Amino acid sequence: MEKIIFFGLAIPIMAFVLYLGANAIMKGFKAKETNKSQEEEIENINLTTEDNKLSDELNKLNELYQSRALTKEEFEKAKNKLLNN
Repeated sequence: MEKIIFFGLAIPIMAFVLYLGANAIMKGFKAKETNKSQEEEIENINLTTEDNKLSDELNKLNELYQSRALTKEEFEKAKNKLLNN
């Protein structure tokens, strides 16, 4: 009789503990996946911003060259410096 009472209480308790553990693990996986996708979005935004900065700088250089404020050699040096960084 004691064994029946013990197993009657122990099995549901063990099942509940396993449920809580599995639930916590799944929440951890979801959080990790969400964090990874957010990091990728931030990285994409940073790359886009850097590309925009580079194109803006190249446009400014081109405007200076077109207005004859820069010689062709100065323009090429500045352009290569921007593109190689």
